[in-house]
Amino acid sequence: MADDKATEKPTSSVPTPHEVPHGHAPAPHEVLHGHMSIAHAAPPVPNAEVNPARWGRIDDEGTVFVHTAGGERSVGVWQAGTPEEGLLHYARRFDDVRTEVELLESRLTSGAGNPKQALQSATHLRDGLDEAALVGDIEALRARLAHVIAHAETALGEAKQEREAARTAAVARKTELAEEAESIAEESTQWKVAGDRLRAILDEWKSIKGVDRKTDDELWRRFSKAREAFNRRRGSHFAELDKQRAVAKTRKEELIAEAEALSDSSDWGPTAIRYKQLMTEWKAAGRAPRDADDTLWQRFRAAQDEFFSRRSAVFSERDAEFSANAKLKEELLVEADKIDPVANLETAKAKLRKLQDRWDEIGRVPRERIRELDGKLKAVQDRVRDAEDSKWRRTDPEAQARAAQFRERVEQFEEQAEKARAAGDDRRAKRAEEQASQWREWLAAAEQAVADR
Repeated sequence: MADDKATEKPTSSVPTPHEVPHGHAPAPHEVLHGHMSIAHAAPPVPNAEVNPARWGRIDDEGTVFVHTAGGERSVGVWQAGTPEEGLLHYARRFDDVRTEVELLESRLTSGAGNPKQALQSATHLRDGLDEAALVGDIEALRARLAHVIAHAETALGEAKQEREAARTAAVARKTELAEEAESIAEESTQWKVAGDRLRAILDEWKSIKGVDRKTDDELWRRFSKAREAFNRRRGSHFAELDKQRAVAKTRKEELIAEAEALSDSSDWGPTAIRYKQLMTEWKAAGRAPRDADDTLWQRFRAAQDEFFSRRSAVFSERDAEFSANAKLKEELLVEADKIDPVANLETAKAKLRKLQDRWDEIGRVPRERIRELDGKLKAVQDRVRDAEDSKWRRTDPEAQARAAQFRERVEQFEEQAEKARAAGDDRRAKRAEEQASQWREWLAAAEQAVADR
């Protein structure tokens, strides 16, 4: 080395930071870490540059000494300038180390520092103090380093507890997610909802850190197995659904073929009934594959529409004809109302027969008017028939013969009563009169029946 520089005694390696200016580190008694106050935990380390001579000396030969609790210790040789400059040089080196210790402590307190690295750095500095080329309050610095080491060890313990707590929570959460996935795999048939949930579980799973590899692998195998089981069940379900839809497609194509074959039928009633049955069978067939179902339905519906459109056109034309027929029958009813069977029964019957022939020739009327019009005609027919029945009853030989027989019996009993009275047999006369009276009542009823006819 050149003579204008200090010659140092070989020492252990003590790093000297250059990133923090002298005197700018926070004072140790101003900071807290977690719940542990470090105020006054160790006395502050004095700034050695303020009074270097308090902490060391340089003898006449240029040997530099530092005062320690065990006495003086040589730390190097100074030959580059005055003793004051030499002491200041070694004091600045001390203050560099002091600043580094304060920086370690500040970072630990703020939570920005790595406790493990801080512990290694502080331990290295402490272990090198007995041979370090420094001039300053070595014992105060040693105490401060012991405090930083204790602080770092505490922080490491807390970090370990936090990691363990985080690991426990992470294991518990992944266990919950694995159990939920297993439940979905075993029970759920809400395929889309369940599939979305499994994807969400996977996203959350990836975000959970801090689980040891062995436990994480075990839980992952559970989750992965559950997801695969769900995918197999879902795949099996949709494969079966595809089979059913293929069968439905085949069945619907058969129904379409029949519907298209019936579309030009003119057998309106039976064909309409069959189309209704085809619709029921269509619904029972189930859904075909999505890309085909709408097309199949359009074909089926088109065949129906063609038939019912033709039927509607025919029915509209027929309804117009039926309405005209109804007007003609209304005109006939006006004539029918003028038929008087009481005045001349035979003439009335002749007119009614001609009117009935014309009625039948006119043809059908709208369905809703059939009962009304036929009812009015039937009333005329009943009137003529009643007149004919009444006439027949009045001229019925059997009824008249029965009345004559009753009259003859009355006369016989009256004659018996008269002979009995003449013979003085009152009892026999009375009995004959009673029998005559009974037969007289029956005669009156028979005559009344003939008259009512």
